[in-house]
Amino acid sequence: MIVNIAEAKANLSKLIQMVLDGEKVVLAKNNFPLIDLVPHQEKKEIQFGLAEGKIEFIENIMDEDEEINEMFYNSEILN
Repeated sequence: MIVNIAEAKANLSKLIQMVLDGEKVVLAKNNFPLIDLVPHQEKKEIQFGLAEGKIEFIENIMDEDEEINEMFYNSEILN
């Protein structure tokens, strides 16, 4: 249902109940849709530390890995 702002002002309680009952209500200005009326949803808190102990971090990412160096520099293809 598309409702112009002037009509929405006069029927706000009715429109709110319609949204709560599951109906889609769009507010418009000069019949141009602007916003959807939707029921309020609680904002979920961000919970930090969910991956604690599950991820291993390298102390110095610039350190070279001997196994990788062996693959690149001591390969028979390069020799």
